[in-house]
Amino acid sequence: MRASRRGAVAALAVAALALSACAPALPPSVIAGSSVTVGWGGQLTSFNAATDPTTANRDIAAVTRAAFGHVVDGEVVPDESFGTVKIVGKDPFTVRYDLKEPLWSDGIPLDAADLVLGWAASVGLLAKDGPTDAALKAERPKIDEFARAVDVTFPEPTISWQTAVAADVPAHTVGMRAFDLDDPMEAKQAVIRAVLDRDTTALAAVSDVWNTDFALTDGKLSESVALSSGPYVVSKVDDDGASVTLTPNAQYRGAAVPQIADVELVPRGKDPLAALGDTLDVLSLTPTPADRKPVKERERRDFAVQTTNDGTVWTVLLSTDAVFAQRNARAAFLRAIPADDLVAGGAGEWSQSYPKTTSMVTAPGSRAFEIVTEDSGFAKELGEPADDAAADRAGAGVRAGARICVLYDRDSEFAKGAFTALKAGVAEAGWNAVDCATDDLEAAQKSSGWDAVIRRVRVPQTPGQIASQWGTKGSASLVGQADPARDDLIAKLQQTVDVYTARDLLAQIESTIVSAAVARPLAAVPRLTISAPSVTGVTVRDGDDAPVLSGVSGWTPAG
Repeated sequence: MRASRRGAVAALAVAALALSACAPALPPSVIAGSSVTVGWGGQLTSFNAATDPTTANRDIAAVTRAAFGHVVDGEVVPDESFGTVKIVGKDPFTVRYDLKEPLWSDGIPLDAADLVLGWAASVGLLAKDGPTDAALKAERPKIDEFARAVDVTFPEPTISWQTAVAADVPAHTVGMRAFDLDDPMEAKQAVIRAVLDRDTTALAAVSDVWNTDFALTDGKLSESVALSSGPYVVSKVDDDGASVTLTPNAQYRGAAVPQIADVELVPRGKDPLAALGDTLDVLSLTPTPADRKPVKERERRDFAVQTTNDGTVWTVLLSTDAVFAQRNARAAFLRAIPADDLVAGGAGEWSQSYPKTTSMVTAPGSRAFEIVTEDSGFAKELGEPADDAAADRAGAGVRAGARICVLYDRDSEFAKGAFTALKAGVAEAGWNAVDCATDDLEAAQKSSGWDAVIRRVRVPQTPGQIASQWGTKGSASLVGQADPARDDLIAKLQQTVDVYTARDLLAQIESTIVSAAVARPLAAVPRLTISAPSVTGVTVRDGDDAPVLSGVSGWTPAG
């Protein structure tokens, strides 16, 4: 069955290629002959980033998948050229996902089938191990008569309502492969029936294709699984996915029209900075001391250099045991930390590029950051050093010279420098910070015996990620502290549909972390993106979700 279904889809792909001479011309925005080469550190492994969300796969999805919106700095930026999302009912909570007129790159329209497939994946109907009872019982979407929109009823309001349904892969490709069909529209209907009719046998076939068929097999490109709804399409793959060629999608109808005719993603090489302006046009990196001189040299030659953050922050975390069993002791220690000195010690000449932060749940530069910073109480509780730091320690019941075992990654130059500054800074208050550097930070932090840790932490983007780090039963708990009040706030955030209320709740969640006195955020980790004078319009967003390639449609050749 698998062989015949693949044969059918391959035949369709060949037919589509044969008709390419009759296909619509490339968008008039595209500048013929233009090209940009990007130093890329990834490897494409799947065209379904929902099942294999590696950094590289999400990079490719950012340019080949149109969507109702994208989460940037924890908030949704909608794309109404793809479609609109509206709350159409509050009890029960119902949302309409209404497509405009997007097309897949083979000319097949995106419609309700693509949304139904995306919904099925979002509730767990397509899980590798089979659907849960809850997924099978979930209320099915309602399709409108034009089959371009679906109404989805949720068990409760959800903060992710604008992005809960996506068209991650083409439903007609899934249907043709799952049911050995030749007709793409018939395949779409088969996918819809499988989901709406709760047909477990048909769902298993859909799930099989969803989870396996979009993988890049042996580094070979398959036209039928590489279809795009975004501004670019993957036209060539080399080096087992480490090199990818992007060309404009002639069928793209969105607002972010492409301008570069050929975007090459290639391995960065041994000395990518030296290659900038020669074999590379765009490069993104986390700066090191060795990068300072070559970056400065390129700035003097009119290379554009942008500084954003990579979505992680350096922080000092405290245990809640031994010397830090009491909140007052933790607070006194955190107040004694010279945060700016730690950043300077760790970052050296790049310290000014590290955005300072006092938040564990929002990133500097985000819309929520200032509100959280103002309302969390950090400045009053932990941010201002005590007039007499030694007296502050003594007042917390901690003797002078108390030993503080500080964990950090032995291979991290930032952590080494930050520890040196920490040791010197807190010594003035009578704390004895002891070097407990380790080769395996994750394992060491899970063990007992440490008091503080200097480490990078990813800033959470969703309530689920906040719960994972800071919830009582968090799967990736940073300090292992139980706080039922914080759990309640996270649950409220999950059910909040208003962005302003969400910001206020984030501030309240941050306030519970401040009150617990278990973290001293230091600074976000910078990302430098350097572009040669030959290309303009390169804009980069914060975070780790396709920060560079998300803006590729705005790139233009200079001159």
